[in-house]
Amino acid sequence: MAKPFTPTMENRTDFESVRQFLPPLTTQPSGHLAWPNHKLIDTLKLISQGPSQSQVNSGARLFSTISRLRDCLPFSSDQDRLATSTGNGFARFFDELLPKEKTIKWFGEIVPVMADFILRLPSLLEMHYQNCDDIVPGVSTGLRLLEPQQPGIVFLSQELIAALLSCSFFCLFPAVIVNRYANLMQAINMDRIFASVHDRFHEQENKIECIMHYFERVCSSTPLNFVSFERKVLSLEQNPSVVALPPPKFWANSVVPLCKFKVYFTGMIEDHPAGSLEVDFADEYIGGLTLTDGCLQEEILFVIKPELIAAMLFLPSMSENEAIEMVGAERFSNYKGYDAKFQFDGDHVDNKEIDPMGRRVSRVIAIDALRLGWAGARQYKHENLLREVNKAFCGFLDHSKYQQKQVPDSDVGIVTGNWGCGVFGGDPEIKSIIQWVAASQASRSFLSYYTFELGKLRNLDQVVEWIESQKWNVGEVWNMLSGYCTKRANGETKLGFFSFLIPSLQQSY
Repeated sequence: MAKPFTPTMENRTDFESVRQFLPPLTTQPSGHLAWPNHKLIDTLKLISQGPSQSQVNSGARLFSTISRLRDCLPFSSDQDRLATSTGNGFARFFDELLPKEKTIKWFGEIVPVMADFILRLPSLLEMHYQNCDDIVPGVSTGLRLLEPQQPGIVFLSQELIAALLSCSFFCLFPAVIVNRYANLMQAINMDRIFASVHDRFHEQENKIECIMHYFERVCSSTPLNFVSFERKVLSLEQNPSVVALPPPKFWANSVVPLCKFKVYFTGMIEDHPAGSLEVDFADEYIGGLTLTDGCLQEEILFVIKPELIAAMLFLPSMSENEAIEMVGAERFSNYKGYDAKFQFDGDHVDNKEIDPMGRRVSRVIAIDALRLGWAGARQYKHENLLREVNKAFCGFLDHSKYQQKQVPDSDVGIVTGNWGCGVFGGDPEIKSIIQWVAASQASRSFLSYYTFELGKLRNLDQVVEWIESQKWNVGEVWNMLSGYCTKRANGETKLGFFSFLIPSLQQSY
């Protein structure tokens, strides 16, 4: 007989904080978690036996079954409707776009295992809360709402994540958008990404193929490691026990030496050697438009490493003094192209090592840049320059070691690129130097920068070499950058920062 769900008081509080956002489970008199009725359980068991028993062998029938499952749950029909065209999207994708042999494999081999994952969600959650106190001594790691301004970390097994993402695919989370928005979170069901397929967004088809490939892999062999999700906060109060949000003079007076800076004009961030911190050019709402109709850097990252999608369940949006670090997510897919040209490009075998806490050595730092758009000139104002460097510093810093005055591991550097320089309208010359300053102040050993062949950064390696030749420290680079931005904000120069710094480059905007 299974051990009853008897969490500690702290873990009970953790569970209750996130319960309203999970599929609606009940607590039985025995203390066990369970799905709320036998009709839903019987339907899932039938699906788990394969299409010969369930008749779930097409996109249209899959969506019809999803609708029946949702009808078994205590959702409000007026407020919990899925996106318009979701059913048409399922039908179009599986019955028109996907090759017949893939469709047969998907419904014959993958969907039944996903149904089994869903059936086991209650027991997987029980196991999670019974074991979460043992991962990091003295630190709460249980699944809970990681609220704004509250630093904390959650460890989830890859198996539990597979169950949660199966629920997302079957749209079994509450769909009351207002409720999640009120808590500064996005929707977690996959209805809107399928609705966008019906609306003929080609790149969304390829995003779904990446997610499907993830399920193909985990359903054929369940991964047994862990992924952690951490909210990192620079305190708004001066307190010696926490890392405070740096004021302007902190940067102006810093004598910290600059870390090594390596420029890559070709290549991708995610292909860099293991161990470094990969920067996610994030939306303030973690995951951005992954489950809707976006396909930029963050969305691509989240579909080639779908376990990151779990962060969208329990992490409200980031404030200006916050970042999110995710460690251990496995990469399952290769890809090519970007935005409307994005394409799934086959299987990826992630051979990164496993750390002592059971996580793959794959570190992602989510930091959201200022949304500038047409008003890009305001990025040169000092308060916005300060906001960006503090945001990057928050993400790049190992907060626990900083508080203990320890130096981070010497082999852990930052791997980044044109953060906030696409649709957000950031100046790539400014953003590249901001990240260098922040990485150096965070005691990172190096910063590897991928320019993605952006023309405005064709001289970046020359600029780095020149700054290094001056033997400047963080404060000196910051003061030079700050002085330039003041002139730029006041209309006293139209030169780009690189040309301002090295007149021979003469690159203006």
